[in-house]
Amino acid sequence: MNILIVNGPNLNLLGTREPEIYGSEPMDSYLQNLRQEYGDTQIYFFQSNIEGEIINRIQLDDFDALIINPGAYTHYSYAIADCLKNISKPVIEVHISNIYKREEFRQKSVTAAHSLGVISGFGLSGYRLALISLRAIL
Repeated sequence: MNILIVNGPNLNLLGTREPEIYGSEPMDSYLQNLRQEYGDTQIYFFQSNIEGEIINRIQLDDFDALIINPGAYTHYSYAIADCLKNISKPVIEVHISNIYKREEFRQKSVTAAHSLGVISGFGLSGYRLALISLRAIL
């Protein structure tokens, strides 16, 4: 099984960006642990601060399921929402923070409607929860 994790803008700064919200663990070390824990699953990772690059990566369609944290694009990228709408693979949207406890503009997701579900507020563990969920349905 091939799972693609896609992170959007500013998530390349995990580990140093607002650690009180996003924690202090870098994504690379978290991914290393996740890959060791789920060695029978190929976990691919892509991060970009550029909307079109995210869309291009998803449209390669070389995965069985997608875990996406669109970052700020969650709230206004109809282009990413359209991309998700047009893939036939299972998608789970993940947010490290609880977007419903944050600023009002962060409480709306235009991409969530094209996902099986949304995991929000469990820190980096949200990626593990999404992976467990996808493994259960694939």
